[in-house]
Amino acid sequence: MPRKRASRRGLVLGAGGVLGSAWMIGALRAIEAEQGVDVRDHDVVVGTSAGSVIAALLGLGIGADVMVNSERGVFEPGYPVLDYRDLGASLPPRPRMRMGSPRLLTASALHPRQTTPMVALAALLPQGRGQIAAIGDLVTAATERLEHPLNPLAAKHSTAVPPGARRGRQQEPLGSNGWPLHPRLHIVAMDFDTGGRVLFGSEGAPPSPLSHAVMASCAIPGWYAPIRISGRRFVDGGTRSPASLDLLAGSNLDEVTVLAPACSFESDRPRGAVALVERQMRRAATRRLAREIELVQAAGIKVTVLCPGPEDLQVIGGNMMDLTRRAEVFETSLRTSTAALRALPAPTASPVARPARSTTGPRSTTGSRNTTGSRNTTGTRGTTAPTRTATATSRAVTAPTQAGTGSATASTRAGTGPTRRAAAPTQDAVQDDTAPTRGGTTGPRAGGGTTPRTTRGTSRGAAGDGSREENADLGLVG
Repeated sequence: MPRKRASRRGLVLGAGGVLGSAWMIGALRAIEAEQGVDVRDHDVVVGTSAGSVIAALLGLGIGADVMVNSERGVFEPGYPVLDYRDLGASLPPRPRMRMGSPRLLTASALHPRQTTPMVALAALLPQGRGQIAAIGDLVTAATERLEHPLNPLAAKHSTAVPPGARRGRQQEPLGSNGWPLHPRLHIVAMDFDTGGRVLFGSEGAPPSPLSHAVMASCAIPGWYAPIRISGRRFVDGGTRSPASLDLLAGSNLDEVTVLAPACSFESDRPRGAVALVERQMRRAATRRLAREIELVQAAGIKVTVLCPGPEDLQVIGGNMMDLTRRAEVFETSLRTSTAALRALPAPTASPVARPARSTTGPRSTTGSRNTTGSRNTTGTRGTTAPTRTATATSRAVTAPTQAGTGSATASTRAGTGPTRRAAAPTQDAVQDDTAPTRGGTTGPRAGGGTTPRTTRGTSRGAAGDGSREENADLGLVG
């Protein structure tokens, strides 16, 4: 009897600023505690903006428990310190009085359906003056730790060494430019002149030291100066997508876990003007993420998404760069993410794929509801309906493994059809926020909520019927 192949897992860490970083560290610690895994063991890790910093640290062997202790002020010589105070104040410095990217603005005006409002805004904003060298120094410190490892005997007797340092984990040697060989690490940034995404660490991407790629992924337009790599300017990858989950649609992964602090499937009701604007941007990011979930699950990949819930949002407020809220956001995420993961239904065996090509099927009507965990949804095509759980904590969503269905929302449709994997995309497969999905629509729930409402799924390998982007994304995951 042939030996069963081990499940290949991916981890996607999205954009979210300083507070998003704190929230993701709490969520990662909750995942390790509740699922009994080491988040460093994922086969592929994709990081965008704030997520790129954590992704790089994980790739360099820094465990989630080390980051947790850093958040709580427990430091040990030889380990990088997650201290973002060197990035400056919680508000951007006065920018240069010149347009950020005239070329990108021209391209956006000539092809409005091939760009998003965030990309056009990034091009129009004045050039930022902020410096992001502290991020590069953090990644460099993590790299140097591998070159000068901690003495095991000193670690054993030190009371300040985080538990992860005592595991005796052997870190694999680094590849060129300081990139880890395992897990496969990919950092997402945006070309500031073309608007195309670049997946640093992949074939076809410009060669770059890991620290420079992370700095480019974190360079918020209008706040920080763009990062030059191979003669090109790059800015925050979150400008194009809150997580860039869709880039894994053509991979050979079996399941993907997504932490998306810039999205929320369950919102609060803030009163401040700044927070109201932030929630509008969050809704747009959530719609984008919902379409990316459809695309990846259509490739036969199981997707689990964890986002901030109303309790998290109340602590986050309206400024994701507010350093004064970092500790409270972390502790809140640790609690709400744990509740969200505990509320997820137990995994069940996937049904045998049927030979029919149709992506339609009967709509399941059974389900249960409780109010003790966070709101989450799980469903599998051709089986019983999802279990729906709603609370005011982090939102966890488990998407089905079959192609052609658009669940991972508050309402899951069940159908029949074979499990098929999509070929690796050569261009960005997700369209701008105004383009409808093929065969249905995705939008916010009426009444001000942010839970997406999705109709029947998409055609295999596509998530929109609008025009594809003129500039191909470089270095896609194959």
